[in-house]
Parts: sequence; structure tokens; C-alpha cells
Amino acid sequence: MEGEAIFTAEQLDRLQEQLEAVRRELHGNVPGLIEEADMKDKETAENLNGSFLKLDDDNMTAWLYLFPPQEGQVYEQKDIENFLESRGVTYGYHESNIKAMVKKRIYNREVKVAEGKLEEEGREGFYEYLFAPVTHRAPLIRENGSVDYTSMSMLQNVQKGERVAVYHPAQPGASGYNVFGAEMKPRQVKELPPVRGRNLSRLEDGITYISEIDGKIELLDGRIDIQDVHEINQDVTLITGKVEFYGDVIINGNVEAGVMIRAGRNIVISGTVEAVTMYAGGDIILTKGITGGTKAKLSARGSVFADFIEGSNITAGGDVQANSIMNSSVSVDGRVILTGKRGTLIGGYTHGLLGVEAVNIGNDAEVRTIVHAGFEPKTHRKYLLSLKQEQDMQKKLSGTVDEMTQILRGKRKNGRGLGAEAERRLFALNKIKDECFAALESIREDKEIAKANMEKGRGAVIKVNGPIHRGTIVCIENGQYPLEHSTCYMKYAMQDAAVVGQVIIV
Repeated sequence: MEGEAIFTAEQLDRLQEQLEAVRRELHGNVPGLIEEADMKDKETAENLNGSFLKLDDDNMTAWLYLFPPQEGQVYEQKDIENFLESRGVTYGYHESNIKAMVKKRIYNREVKVAEGKLEEEGREGFYEYLFAPVTHRAPLIRENGSVDYTSMSMLQNVQKGERVAVYHPAQPGASGYNVFGAEMKPRQVKELPPVRGRNLSRLEDGITYISEIDGKIELLDGRIDIQDVHEINQDVTLITGKVEFYGDVIINGNVEAGVMIRAGRNIVISGTVEAVTMYAGGDIILTKGITGGTKAKLSARGSVFADFIEGSNITAGGDVQANSIMNSSVSVDGRVILTGKRGTLIGGYTHGLLGVEAVNIGNDAEVRTIVHAGFEPKTHRKYLLSLKQEQDMQKKLSGTVDEMTQILRGKRKNGRGLGAEAERRLFALNKIKDECFAALESIREDKEIAKANMEKGRGAVIKVNGPIHRGTIVCIENGQYPLEHSTCYMKYAMQDAAVVGQVIIV
């Protein structure tokens, strides 16, 4: 074409020879080249006419820059492989590329000739649970900010013989290597021990677990716990009288005043609840709340959840969480949490060892509302009483042992046996000694429990995320702070033996 330079075949050959000569001159200065280390390497380099290898940083890939052979010579596949081996590249040959370089005479460019293999990581053994492994669901937060306790459920039911879990054994990984043959071992994987639980069986395959009963299933501290469930699909009235069950009690109806319910585990009631008595070894969930008329008594080793609580006496080893609490006596070892848009606490006495949090405390009518956080004064009094009782009992024990010692020394001194009166006295003193030891152990146990509660409640606060009204008495540990005027957005804590309030910045 017009304007283009046209080279003859002879001119192209000469140009190629010039380029090759320049590359040979620069060969020793090219970064990444593998230097000739001995005569064999030099002979191989000469056989491949100055060609060179290039490796990546981790020695996982090798490229060969192959120069054309000298006139009259022909490269064979073995020549290239010998060249690679002379430089230590012995693994991961790319056979198809090497064959193509020989057959198609691919020169003057880098071609991948060897590639290592990355190690393959194994997989740890794991359990696949065929149920949702949660203790219980949290209440639903509505769009308007209120909390829906009817959404809570403690139940996941299984049937006898139903598969509940499958174990997937660990899968070991595979070693890798680089182009020099250096092995790269994967991380070792671990197997898990067999899962344990109640009313649970493992099949002969060793990996499948099934339920032995119809019941409720949950995962507790790595154990699969399957319990019988007593479910009542109607209202519970005075005609029913009493409901007692060692597992979970589920009532899909209302509960009248005067009924007593005892459950070894959880109690869930979907209807309204009146002045009842309840004892639960686990949690109590009242999806529509309770109107107790000051006579209701609820006790749970776990937590209590309710839409509202009114006129009730509640104790719990965990938390109490509700949308509102009115004119009730609440005492828990955890926290009292008033949730939702209202989050109201009005009247009565509310104690949370770990703290109390609400949106609104008290009302415009200035109803007397006592809110307490941290250890209660009665716990402190019990601790001090235990200290005094311990000292008195130790004194009594010491006096008893001294008198017994004197009697026994008198026996040794006169060398005769004890008289009848001394024997009777020694017998009585020995009985008193045993009683002192038993009483001392009980006193010390009470002291340690009181001390532990005091330590657990240390640093507890009362937090109100809205108005707190006059008529409220804020108590932290042994301190009291009666509100003389209404305020809002406050956090109260114990500082220097006094209750101090601090404004919450919102």
C-alpha cells in the first residue's frame, strides 16, 4: 500500500538477527532471570540458544522465553524439559504449551511452561440442625415503635422418630506444591464430639440424630433438649383449678383468677391472665399481659415477658420485659426493661439488680413510684447480720471446744475415767459442737450469697428515655433520691455513697 515500508525476506532475516544479538547482550541484566550456576547449565543454555526462565514471586508459575535455535538445530520436547530440570523446575509441567512451542516453533515471547498447585483447605466437622437452634424469639417491634409480645413463641415441636440433626464429618484438605516440588500442606481439620441431649438417639450410621418422643426441642449450651409439652387449647378456669407439669405448659386461651400453674420449664399463655399463681422453672410469656388485682403471684427462675403487667407480684431470676408495668411489685436478679413506644412504669415497687430502663416513669398525678437498682438494702442488712452471726457462732464454738478440752485434760490428769456427770456434759458439748459447725456453714453460705448479690449489682443504673415525674423515688443500693420536680432523659447512678442524676444527651 502507498506510504508503507515494504521489507524483503532477506531484510527481515537480518533484522531478526540484530534483535537476537541485542537480547543476548542484555541477557545478564534482565530482572528475574535464573543465572547459569555450573557447566551443565551453560551447556543447556547454549543448547536453547540463550533462552531464559522467569518465575513469579511465590514460585508457583514459570514462563520460558525461548530464542530460536541456531542454524541447523531443532528443539525437541526433551530439550526444554532438560532445561527446566537443570533450573530445578520439576513439577507442574504444562505439557500442551511445551509441545506447542516445539511443534509451532513459538519463539521470542514468554510462554507458561510450569504451574504449581495450591493446597486445598479441608472442612471442619459440623452439625446441621434440622430445627431453628434458638432459645426463644424476641418480641416483634412494630413500625410505630411498640412491641408485640404475641409474636413470641417458645415452641418448636418435633415428633417421635423425626430427624433433628445430622453430623457432617470433617473433610481433610489436599497438599499443594510449587514448580520446584516444595510441598504446601493444608491446615489440619478437627472432628466434633457426638452431640448430647435429652430424649435424643443416634442412629447406626453414627451421624443422624432423632427424637425419642413427641415434644418441644431447643438447643441449650450445645445440647439438644427435647421435652414433653402440656398444651391446653381452651380457657383455664376454677373448674380446672390447678395445672402442673414437669415440662412446658402452653395455654392457648385465657386464665381465670384463682388458678395455679406450675411448670418445670416454661409457661406460655396466649390469652388474658387474671389473679393467678404461677411458678416456672424457665420463662413465663404472657402475650396479652396480666391484670392481677394485687393478688397475682408470678415466680420464674428465668425471665418474664408480658405485653402489660398490672397489680401483680413478680420475682424472676432473669429479666422482666414489658410494654407497661402498673401498681405492681417486681423484683428480679436481672434487669427490668420497659419497651415499646410507651415503655411506662407507674406506681408500686420495681427492683432490677442489674438496672432498670424505661421510656416513662410515674405520671402527671404524681403517683408514688419506687424504682430501685443494684443490691437492695435488705441484702446489705442480711450480709451485715450474717457477719455478726458468724462471729457469735465462732465464739460459741470456741467456748464449747475449750470446755470439752478441759474435761478431757482432767481425765488424763487424774488417770481415772470420767464420772457420769462429766460423761453427760461431754456428750452434750459434742452435740453443741456439731450444731455450731452446721449453723456456721449455713451462715457462711447466706453471707456469700448476699455478698455475691452485692457485687453483681454494683454499678447498676436507672435510665429513663423520656419523662420521669415528681412522686418518683429513685433508689440505688442504699441511697434514695425523691424527685422534687419532673424532668426527662436522665440516668441515675451511685456516686460517693449518693444517688446522682445525669442528663442523657439525645
